[in-house]
Amino acid sequence: MLQNTTLLFDFDSTFTQVEALDVLGDIVLSGPDKQQKLELIASVTRRGMLGEVSFRQSLEKRMEILGGTRTDIEKLVRILKTKVSKSITENKSFFLQHADNIYIISSGFKEFIIPVVKDFGIAPDHVYANTFVWDKNQSITGFDRANPLSQDGGKPEVVQKLPIEGKIVVIGDGYTDYEIKKAGAADIFVAFTENVNRPPVSERADFIASNFYNFLNFITNGTKTVLSQA
Repeated sequence: MLQNTTLLFDFDSTFTQVEALDVLGDIVLSGPDKQQKLELIASVTRRGMLGEVSFRQSLEKRMEILGGTRTDIEKLVRILKTKVSKSITENKSFFLQHADNIYIISSGFKEFIIPVVKDFGIAPDHVYANTFVWDKNQSITGFDRANPLSQDGGKPEVVQKLPIEGKIVVIGDGYTDYEIKKAGAADIFVAFTENVNRPPVSERADFIASNFYNFLNFITNGTKTVLSQA
């Protein structure tokens, strides 16, 4: 099915039903202003995904509010494993069968992405994401600012350097996913709307998949015309 085709999946709100940093906030934040901070994190996330603010601004603002420890990340991973998108969970065999042709390209963090996607056969070297900076007490103090995925336009830059050939299909819910196609680093952009539909993103898509079954049908039957035009 995926001969000479590579699939690039976003993680937050695509592979999983949720935004991981939002969930981390619920784990680590406390006090009377917890809800206010959670709403601010969610708002900043949403604006970044819509392209209303730069990704770097969005990430910096969220990390100013968040913190956490290795133990908190372990708890986050346990939660995320229960929050994989329903239709992706139901098609786990597809990922196990085609893992060599699948990459995760995310502005999230490897520390919580790798443990989740490995259950679907996706190897650590097929996960491109940010990394936390830790202090000697194993507490998060920030993020690696040199990582391209922490910067604006990072996803296209990373994809252009991947050791892959053939057609490239991007599947995601955010504007940064669309930017990969916009920059010419991918042939097709599929907006995945099972968990969230962002109209400014969906209207730029070659195809809108309301779930993974829709996507499989598109890959099997619908890409021929699109790919021939790419």
